[in-house]
Amino acid sequence: MDRWQAMKIFVKVAETESFADTARQMFMSAPAVTRAVASLEDLIGARLLVRTTRSVKMTEAGVRYFEDCRRILADIAEAEAAAGGSYTTPTGTLSITASALFGQMYVLPIVTDYLDTYSTMKAKTLFIDRPVNIVEEGIDVAVRIGHLPDSNLSAVKVGTVRRVMCGSPKYFERFGVPKTPADLKDHRIAASTAAWASPEWKFGNDLRVSVDAALQCNTNEAAIQSARQGWGLTRVLNYQIGPALVTGELQIILSEFEEPPLPIHILHPEGRHAPAKVRAFVDMAAARLRENRLLN
Repeated sequence: MDRWQAMKIFVKVAETESFADTARQMFMSAPAVTRAVASLEDLIGARLLVRTTRSVKMTEAGVRYFEDCRRILADIAEAEAAAGGSYTTPTGTLSITASALFGQMYVLPIVTDYLDTYSTMKAKTLFIDRPVNIVEEGIDVAVRIGHLPDSNLSAVKVGTVRRVMCGSPKYFERFGVPKTPADLKDHRIAASTAAWASPEWKFGNDLRVSVDAALQCNTNEAAIQSARQGWGLTRVLNYQIGPALVTGELQIILSEFEEPPLPIHILHPEGRHAPAKVRAFVDMAAARLRENRLLN
């Protein structure tokens, strides 16, 4: 029997002044109650209780130990209640990471709705185009695009995205529409070095094409903007140009040569023991992202 349980038994005996009543109330045998108190007395080297013919009384040492035990047990109960509360009710600060543009366009609206729903919560976002070790950097939830390496993180698939070539109608009027990836060599290309460091672009069926980008941009947004202005073609993930596709500013080309879609996952480290703040956000984010037609 552990010391914590023995302390609970001792406190109950002191309160009821009866080994038998304690045994009944705690669903134990009377000998087990006696052994628990004896183990504490052996541990601290002092007599805690004295039996009389009619009741059980505490010794002077027992009175002091009784007060200490009640305080310790109350502290334990308070700690358990606090921990249990964080498991059942969202509390504290939630930290979320995602790639820069995806985070701004799709994750941030979910975060603000989450804060509206759970008004006592706070949130921190890290929307950045670099690998983030969520365990080492203390991140609660990550939204990742692409195939996942093996890890101990819990993963929930919420959608897919496509890697697409696109351009504006103005560009196509001036320079025509490429029919195959090999035709790209004859077109103006704006490449984002934030996403595509290699000059060789891979298409479906393991087709590879060397691309000499006349415009190299350090952000996806800049490459997309150059395409919207009609300067050239660019290659991005389809979610990044969602609004421009809706307005008709950009059009997708060479779709028959696309690679297989990339999965989108929500990751978190705690698994089924995740606190309520994480589980509530994952549930909300999964539902919202799965509803988005552009991501599924």
